[in-house]
Amino acid sequence: MHRRRESARVVVTGLGVATSLGLHVNELWSGIINGRSGISYIHQFDSRAFPVRIGGEIDLSLFPENGYDDPVLRGNRILRFALWAADRAWSDASFGCASDVRNEAGVCVGSGGFPALEARFADTEPQMAQRRWSGGWLLRLLTAHPELLSQYRLSAVSTLLSQRFHLTGPSLTIQGACTSGTQAIGEAFRMIQSGRARVMLCGGADSMLSAFCVAGFSLLGALSTHPDPRTASRPFDLTRNGFVIGEGAAIAVLESAENAEARGARVYAEVVGYGSSSDGYRFTDVHPDGQGAVDAMRRALSEAQLQPEDVGYINAHGTSTLQNDRVETIAIKSVFSKHATNLAVSSTKSHLGHLICAAGAVEFVLTVLALDTGILPATLNLHLPDPECDLDFIPLEARRQQVRVALSNSFGFGGQNGAIAVKQWH
Repeated sequence: MHRRRESARVVVTGLGVATSLGLHVNELWSGIINGRSGISYIHQFDSRAFPVRIGGEIDLSLFPENGYDDPVLRGNRILRFALWAADRAWSDASFGCASDVRNEAGVCVGSGGFPALEARFADTEPQMAQRRWSGGWLLRLLTAHPELLSQYRLSAVSTLLSQRFHLTGPSLTIQGACTSGTQAIGEAFRMIQSGRARVMLCGGADSMLSAFCVAGFSLLGALSTHPDPRTASRPFDLTRNGFVIGEGAAIAVLESAENAEARGARVYAEVVGYGSSSDGYRFTDVHPDGQGAVDAMRRALSEAQLQPEDVGYINAHGTSTLQNDRVETIAIKSVFSKHATNLAVSSTKSHLGHLICAAGAVEFVLTVLALDTGILPATLNLHLPDPECDLDFIPLEARRQQVRVALSNSFGFGGQNGAIAVKQWH
């Protein structure tokens, strides 16, 4: 009989980001713990005629031209963000040019692929964004160009990163809507845990701040209509009325603890559990009792061999929509029972907006940093708590609090759910 191989322990050794609060981890973290917002007015297209004009947009002028001036990168914000974050993460992990690991190293990235209309139709419809916005305009455009309804070249990010670092292990792309980044990190964790890889570059990258996406989410009534960009994203607040679109990327280097210790790597935290589920309910609504979210969190805890009482902090999905925030509160109470009132919970989407496919990856990075630094991010703009959202959501100001175990939650459009359990290292 073959002896079952013991599961490898998996640690985080490198982090890289591209966000509206900064292009470096220390810039992002400083913005988060000091209560800053990266949400402002959209400049990618002329949004003056649109019902929603705000977003967590990245200023491309902050990127250095050297090394990022390839025409493909200039024309694709997602690829540019992903490559920047991956370069930072790989350098942070201090791999340098080490070639001994490349055959056992891979990539797993959650990514979107909706096209930016203003780039595609600049020649044929130069006045597109300046026209008076309407649902009829969008319908006519989609009728004439049905291909816009299909996401495309989803594998481009993972392919680019595999080529960039000459990694010949698995190269995977995850498309799980708002759960994509979390699922990508969770699946990378499983690859290392099972011995199919020693090192994985993983995370998420997305940009939906185009006219097409802003118009679509506006038609759904999903976006916040609060006029002040800095206070528009207000998760768990009684006055919340929708989410704010953000963009960016976050990439982490995961590797086996054995590999990290052998090369003397600096370890941020240990990934100990991952749970994935589907609501199996409706495409645009979460299950009203949060059963899918409950299943994802319980599976993450079970795999990590943790009790609910072991968890001290949750980085919530917390989109600032009426239904999501209420249902996530219900789900947390269901999983943690009496311990739910002792949990610290916050939504960092209040700082950055909702980065869609990249959201879970950025929030994973922030969860890791919370464990590493002993500082828990706040939920901005939480001045009037919703009575139905009655947990400790760390309102307004970050909190110094040592936590041994934390969860990062993502609950995606279409009912896809993911949760990752992270633990302090040693």
